[in-house]
Formats: sequence, C-alpha cells, structure tokens
Amino acid sequence: MVKKIGILTGGGDCPGLNAVIRGVVKSAILRHGWEVIGIKDGFDGLLTLNNAIPLTLEAVRGILPRGGTILGTTNRGNPFSYPLRQSDGSYIQTDISDQVIENARNLGIDALIAVGGEGSLKIALQLSQKGLPVVGVPKTIDNDLDKTDVTFGYNTALETATDALDKLHTTAESHHRVMILEVMGRYAGWIALESGIAGGADVILIPEIPFELEKICTSIKERKDRGGNFSIIVAAEGAFPTGGDRVVAEGATERYTIERLGGVGQFVAKQIEKCLDMDVRVTVLGHLQRGGSPTTFDRALGSRFGVRAVELVEQGDFGKMVALQGRKIVAVPIADATRELKQVNPDGEIVRAAESLGIMMGR
Repeated sequence: MVKKIGILTGGGDCPGLNAVIRGVVKSAILRHGWEVIGIKDGFDGLLTLNNAIPLTLEAVRGILPRGGTILGTTNRGNPFSYPLRQSDGSYIQTDISDQVIENARNLGIDALIAVGGEGSLKIALQLSQKGLPVVGVPKTIDNDLDKTDVTFGYNTALETATDALDKLHTTAESHHRVMILEVMGRYAGWIALESGIAGGADVILIPEIPFELEKICTSIKERKDRGGNFSIIVAAEGAFPTGGDRVVAEGATERYTIERLGGVGQFVAKQIEKCLDMDVRVTVLGHLQRGGSPTTFDRALGSRFGVRAVELVEQGDFGKMVALQGRKIVAVPIADATRELKQVNPDGEIVRAAESLGIMMGR
C-alpha cells in the first residue's frame, strides 16, 4: 500500500517543472490521500535525510505560472558516479547509489517520481533496477528524449527564441547586418529548426546537418543580390562544420563529466566576415531559454504528466516514463526512452519544409 511518495527534479531547470510538482501533489493528496515529500536539488538531495520537505496543497498554491522549480535542481549529481574530493584536491568517481536508496527508504518513501532529462532518467532507471520503485517524467527544453512527441519546457523555449528573432529582425534590417542567434539544444537541433522557421530565419544550422561555410556565404550573397540587405542565422549550440568539430566552451573534467557547448555563433561570424562585406553580430540566447513563465501548452502538459505519474505509482507500474504520443499521455519503459537521443531527421518533413521556404540549412 502506497502511503508516501517522493518527487525530485534533476538536470537543467525549465518552465513547467512547478506544474508537474503541483500536478503530482494535488493528484496524490486529493485522489489518494497520500503524503508527498519533495527532495531538494535532484538526486543530491537523497545523500542526507535533511533535504526533504513536506509538499502540501498549501505548499503548491500559486506555483503553476512560476518558472524554475521550487525544489531546486542540479545536473551534476549522479550517485552512480559521484565526484568525491580527495585530500590532494583531485576527484574520484564513486558509486554511492546504495546510500541514496537507503536514505529514500529511511524517509519512508514508497515510490519516487523523478522529473528530468536523459541523464536524470538514466539514473532513475538504474535506481529502479536496484529495487527503488521509480516513475519518470520527461523534462528538457532540448526535446531530445525519445518515445515522447514533445517534452514540457520545449514550447516555452521556442517562444523565447522566436521572440528574440522577431526583435533581431528590426535591428538587422536597420543596420544592414547579418545577425546570428545561438540557441541551446546540445546535440539536437529542434529549438534552432522550429524557432528558425517561426522567426523567419534565412539560415538554420543544426547538429544533424554539418554546415559548409562557403555555401552559407553564397546564400547570403544571393539574398543580397535579390535586395535582401540583411540576413538572420539561427545556430544550434551543437552545430559544426563539415569535417570539423563542435565548439566547446568548457570540456569535461573529472568533476564535471559533461562538456559544455557554446561559441559556434562567434565561430560562424568570424568565417562569414572573411567572405562578406557586411557587419556580423552575434546574440547568444543562453539561459534565457530556461527561464520565465511557462506557456499554456507547457503548463497543461506538465500538469497532465504529473497526474499520469501518480496513476502509474497507484498501478505499481514502475521503471516507466510518462510520455505524450499524439494527444494521449501514455507509459513507456524508461530504458526505451533513454536508449538514444531523438534528433532531427536531416531528410525529414520539417527540414524539407524549411528548405522549401527558402531557408538555407547549411548544405
């Protein structure tokens, strides 16, 4: 019999997390009479017993339109490979998952709802395989989780990027410049592609299609010859040139095992300036894409995900992730959803539509 459930939010924050938390709490309490506790700062919060807070109906009142997460989060706390600092200042990766599971049980948690992206859900799967009852909720602005049509947070990030493109258009046209907008997405180009289409970009660069700089310059020159005295380029942070490498702002270290992408906008700008007699400016949208109030779509989707996650707990259907397929919220194995990234099909319908609109995709 389930009496108490826990919920945590791991990985990068995004709009809609609080909608999920609220959905879980209201559904668990109003429909089932369960107790709900929130784990602070992702899986790091289960390293001690002092990072759990009661989540009552009063605790989630008013959080639906708020961005971020009231529980806090981190994308660096993997209990299966946790960096422990040594006396000489170095770090060693240590498996402390048994301690995490023991603390969860000492808190009286009958089941854990883990809200996160690919990395966090892989951790959730491993904990489930070790005996901790876990249900996953997909979260990422990158929209790169498989087996779900879309993740919450993505729609809000798209709106932010598209709004930025609308603003860049006016200044680009006024000064006859090439404006480059660098957006997030890591190894998937969904944000760049869909915001680029919606924002009227002239060139879109995504990780799935290595770009050729000479062809980009030729495309902008031809646009200028047709009377277009400015151009807008959207570059996904993971985009890279044919035969080249991704631009990395900070490489992986023994403490932070994931590289941090960034800088492709400046890289492209420097190359374009060599072949075009035009001013080039770069805007890096950065963490603005993670902030702000969630859109209607993300509030509704997050709420539905939270309710469905509670239903899976009630059914004892653990090791599963809630997912949006078509218009329905379904359950899929976490293992299937995290096996590989969901990337843009270079020859798919969305890319073909962009090219039919005259958008240059870097090839």
